[in-house]
Formats: sequence, C-alpha cells, structure tokens
Amino acid sequence: MTEARPPEESAQDTGNEPGGLLRSTTVVGAMTALSRLSGLARDIGFSRWFGASPLMDAFFVAFKIPNLLRRFFAEGAFSAAFVPVFSEYRATRSGEETRELVDRVAGTLGLVLFGITALGVIAAPVLITVFAPGFIGDDGRYEMARDMLQLTFPYLFFISLTALAGAILNTYRSFAVPAFTPVLLNLVLIAFAGWVAPRLENPGIGLAAGVFVAGVVQLLFQLPFLMRLKLLPRPRWGWAYAGVRKILKLMTPVMFGSSVAQINILFDTLIASFLAAGSISWLYYADRLMEFPLGVFGIALATAILPTLSEQHAKASAEAFSRTLDWALRLVLIIAFPAALGLIVLAEPLLTTIFYGGEFTANDVDMAEAALIAYGLGLLGFILVKVLTPGYFARQDTRTPVRIAVYALVLNMALNVVLVVSLVRTNFYAPHAGLAMATTISALFNAGLLYRGLRRRSVYSPERGWGRLAMQVLVSGIVMVFAVAWIRDAAGDWLLLSVAGRVGWLAVCVLAGMAAYFCCCFLLGLRLATLRKSPAASL
Repeated sequence: MTEARPPEESAQDTGNEPGGLLRSTTVVGAMTALSRLSGLARDIGFSRWFGASPLMDAFFVAFKIPNLLRRFFAEGAFSAAFVPVFSEYRATRSGEETRELVDRVAGTLGLVLFGITALGVIAAPVLITVFAPGFIGDDGRYEMARDMLQLTFPYLFFISLTALAGAILNTYRSFAVPAFTPVLLNLVLIAFAGWVAPRLENPGIGLAAGVFVAGVVQLLFQLPFLMRLKLLPRPRWGWAYAGVRKILKLMTPVMFGSSVAQINILFDTLIASFLAAGSISWLYYADRLMEFPLGVFGIALATAILPTLSEQHAKASAEAFSRTLDWALRLVLIIAFPAALGLIVLAEPLLTTIFYGGEFTANDVDMAEAALIAYGLGLLGFILVKVLTPGYFARQDTRTPVRIAVYALVLNMALNVVLVVSLVRTNFYAPHAGLAMATTISALFNAGLLYRGLRRRSVYSPERGWGRLAMQVLVSGIVMVFAVAWIRDAAGDWLLLSVAGRVGWLAVCVLAGMAAYFCCCFLLGLRLATLRKSPAASL
C-alpha cells in the first residue's frame, strides 16, 4: 500500500500499458473481493439475526438514503469531475498548486456536506415519508426508520470525505488502500449487529450507530496514506478558486443526472414499500450477490482505467486511449459474461448457502431468487456502463453520459410501473422482481447508447478479433452452464442439505464451472495471458 508518489515526483507511469492496468485491476479486484466477502459475512449476519423483517426493511431504507447521496457527492458527480482535473494538475502544475487544489476542494466540499448533513438529520421524518410512504401504518417501520436515519445520515459527511481521499490515492496509483477501506465498514457493522444491537431495547438503533461509527473509522484509516503523499488536506474555503470552479462546472451535468438517478431509486423504494413486507429486504439480498462480481471486477476495472484514460487524453494520445478501452471491453466480455450465467444458474444454491437459516426462511430464498435471476440477466450491462463511462469522463465530457443516463432512467421508471403492475395483476408470486428486471433492461439500454456514442465520435475503434472472441466466449459459456446445471441438480434439494453439504456442493459447482469455461476457452484458442500484451495482438 506504499506505491503512491508525492506530487513533486513525475516519474514515468507504469500503469498505462495493458500489463500495468491488469495489475492495477487485479489489486483493486483483490481488495474489493475482500470487501465483498466481508460484506457477505455482514449480510449473512443480518439475515440470520434479523431475517427479512420489518426492522430490516426500516434499516435498509435508513442506510439507503445517505448511501444514495454518497453516490451523488462521492462516487458519482464528484469523483467523475475531480479525478480528471486532479490528474491534469498533477501532470501540468507544480506540487504546491496540486496541494492547494486538494486543500480548497476539501474545505469547500466539507462545509457543504456539513450543512447538508445537519439538514438531513433534522428532516429525517420528512425523508422517510418521501422515500417509504408505505411504511406509515401499524407495524412500526416508519418510527424505526425515522429514528435510525438520524444516526445514519452523518455517514454521508464522513464517507464523502473518504471518497475524496480515495480519489487522490487512486490518481497516484495507490489503488489498494481505497479498495480495502469498505472492509472496515463491514467489520464495524458485524460487530454492532452481533454484539451491540441485541443488547439494546431497540436493536435498530444499534445497527444505525454502527453505520455512524463505520463512517468515522473509514475516514481516519486513509489519512496516514495522504500524509505519506504530503497531501493531507488543510481545508480552505475555495468556491472562487479556479480548480474548484472547473470541478463544479464538470459536476453540474453529472449532478443533474445523479438527481434523476436518485429519483429513480426513490421510486423503486416507494413502489417496494407498498408491496409485501420483506420486498425491500429480498431485493437487497439479491442485489448484494449481484454487486459481488460488479464490484470485484467491474468497478475495479473502471477505477483502474480512469486515471490512465485521463492522462492519455491530457497527452493527446488518441490511439492509446482507444487501445485501453478495447483492452478493457475484451476483459469485460471474457469475465462478466460467464459471471452473469453463473449468477442465473446458481441463484437458488447461492441464496440457500449464504443466507438460508435462522430468521431467513425458505420463502425468503424463493423471493430473493426471482430478483437475483432478473439482476443476473443485466450484469453484463451493469459492468459495461461502469467501464464505458470513464471513456467520457476522462475526456472531461460529463454531459453525454448524463444525458444517456437520463434516457435510461426514464425508461427504468416507466418499466417499474409496467412490470410490477403486470406481475401483480397476473398474481405472480414475486412482483418485486419486476423492479429488478426494469433495472436490468435500463442498464443494457444505457450501455448500448454509451458504446454507440464512443464509436460515433471515433473515440473508440475496435481492434481486430472481436468476432472470434465472441464465439469463443459464447461457446465456452454454454458448456459451463450445462456442466454447472448438471452438478446443481445432482445435489438434490438444496434446502434439505446441511450447511457443510451446501458449501461443499456450491464449491464443486463454482470450481467445475470455472474449469469447464477456461478449459473450453483454451481449446478454442483463447489465451488469457495475452491480455498483458497490446490489444491488437492479444486475441
């Protein structure tokens, strides 16, 4: 975790070639895998200790609200605008100017976030009414969510500043530290859910307090690494500072798009709050499993290529820019396609092995399975959106992907209503799956428009060999599905297996599927090792 360089140094980058990018992606992926595994441990605790209960519905809403705003201020609009501008300062300005940019951004962002956090705590009753009107009733979900939100909302302040620190570290190729940081969130929540919450009269308050503490811990963890870079912020107000104004200018269209995204997620939660109790929890548990490959691979790859693409654009290296995108898209197809097939064919075994037991019943498995299959169908689209979007942000074009996202989100909102109403009218056992399917369709639509835009602007030109690669991956994926399905069915009824039996059979399914897929790829002539070479020669 010491690979970052101080701003005074300007040594040659080692992360711009496919080999370096693959190493960076592997580092981020490994740390993210650790984060996702600890997140699964956290969610297993949630499911066993609290199940898909009204308390968990209330907690997930109270945690979702600051998380949505986090995406707005941190991973979303802010990161998309900050990284390209910071990369430009790093490449063309002095170390003192780079440090001043960090100070001004930290001071401005921190003060704005503090004000928003204070308002959010005060307005907690209103926010719960808006986000989950279906909670208002006799089951106590409204009161629980309101009280929990007053403790979870300050998480927005801490995690957004953590994202600022992570963006700085990523720009200096210190990917491991920001990718590892979410592990601390999961460890703190496990401790509070397992030991603190059960000892309180209101367990939900214990869960919410865990979120608050986790935000503080994550921010404090990254500060020593910023000190090592000599970039620990000395917050200064900088609304009129040129670098801050440039970031704000780039943020404006993304903020608009993010606001639409939050309205869409609000709409999802609003609809789910009117469905059967547990619907929000079923969607949450399914989404967590879908987020595992998305985070370990998709977000890791997007994180690794954004600084590289930003520098290639700053240096006017159009050919290298296109090659980097081509390499990333090939990697997406090779890894994400079989991962999506695996989620679909192993939906029930995954949910049964990971969550079934305690307060999480067989009915919860069935309901979450319907949502997971719907999400799995869109995994490739979700990852493509993550990887294609940096192709715009690195060129400081924040308007185009936002416009495309608005189109996709309008489609998503319309499909939410159409699909859920249709499933309810046909008495489908899991109408909440309509929300997951709407998200899947809109993600595929979003990815398609992003790809078309890059091609039309001649920003990206595919290298040779795509037709052959698609055939190799498709055939290998089909072979994998048949192999995994045969082993899955041979195990019998997964609900009747012991915990050890489920773990063993699932491990066999996963390992056999990977072996079948990669062996078939090898027999068809696909050599994954060549991804370290230039994309044109790789496949």
